[in-house]
Amino acid sequence: MNNIRHNWTKEEIIAIYNKPLMELLYEAATVHRLHHDPNTVQVSTLLSIKTGGCPEDCGYCPQAARYHTDIEGNDLMSVSQVKAQALRAKSSGSSRVCMGAAWRNVKDGPEFDQVLEMVRTINKLDMEVCCTLGMVTENQAQRLAEAGLYAYNHNLDSSEEYYKEVISTRGYEDRLETIDNVRKTNVTVCSGGIIGMGESVGDRAGMLVALATLNPQPESVPINALVAVDGTPLEDEKPVEIWEMIRMVATTRIVMPETQVRLSAGRTNMSREGQAMCFFAGANSIFAGDKLLTTPNPDVNEDMKMFEMLGLNTQKPFTKKTQPQTVEAENSEYQALGEKPKWSRPDHTIERNEEAKEKMKAAVLEKSNK
Repeated sequence: MNNIRHNWTKEEIIAIYNKPLMELLYEAATVHRLHHDPNTVQVSTLLSIKTGGCPEDCGYCPQAARYHTDIEGNDLMSVSQVKAQALRAKSSGSSRVCMGAAWRNVKDGPEFDQVLEMVRTINKLDMEVCCTLGMVTENQAQRLAEAGLYAYNHNLDSSEEYYKEVISTRGYEDRLETIDNVRKTNVTVCSGGIIGMGESVGDRAGMLVALATLNPQPESVPINALVAVDGTPLEDEKPVEIWEMIRMVATTRIVMPETQVRLSAGRTNMSREGQAMCFFAGANSIFAGDKLLTTPNPDVNEDMKMFEMLGLNTQKPFTKKTQPQTVEAENSEYQALGEKPKWSRPDHTIERNEEAKEKMKAAVLEKSNK
């Protein structure tokens, strides 16, 4: 069990996922204890530094400009605002701040420079810093690394096959290229996906194959349960059952033993008992705070009560990897190149995404006629 495999097949992972639950849990818990402290869970805070107006058509996302949701957009937050939020998160027990911006990809310029300053500021607070900003080039990844970025999140979302049923404005290969660009730096990789979008168990296994066969495997893998938001193409999807989350967490733990498995979106629909089973199965990270970017999340005080009840301790920052050094902007080796990479735009349409877009147009027209 100590060997890290990079040659998992879809069939092998499906077989693990479908094991009798008690056998699956026993195997996952055994692997977990070989590589991690089973009584320690990292608490991270996810902060939306730029909300709404995204040009992508991800079927699950309320931040897509083309869908009619009740998300209130906001421009990029200031460095001082982000620092205040980070200090609040630290005082509540978080060791990591994850900053998300509703961008298709990073663009060199004042806004990216501002994000780099946010990274420097939070790293100096002795907290791990993670960003999810869309696709990045190698040079942009190097600039983030210099600023002190600890992790970069770029989810695969699902299998390559089912990805085409959810998103049409970017290609799966762009996700993998971004991960590869991050790997050329000292920044750790955070990449996972969402279950409950209508995919099959085979698609879930396919996503894990794509992640587990990377060498090295991602240091962090978020497992999200879809939070269906009114106005999005996936608004009518039924919530996944807790057993599906437990199986997905356990399977992820077995095929990626050293990875931090993050119990992410969808926890508001999970009981404490269900979450406890996920921790037993190998989850060792949660996101705290009242929101995950735009969707509801349990109150941090409730999470701390749950930790106390289960005898869980919060993980200290930089437990898995040494704190990166921050290089100030004036001393940076890497400068903005004004790159304009041609990230792909696949030539296909998704019917339910188009229907949701038409609803948005009708809502805008109705509003303008009033």
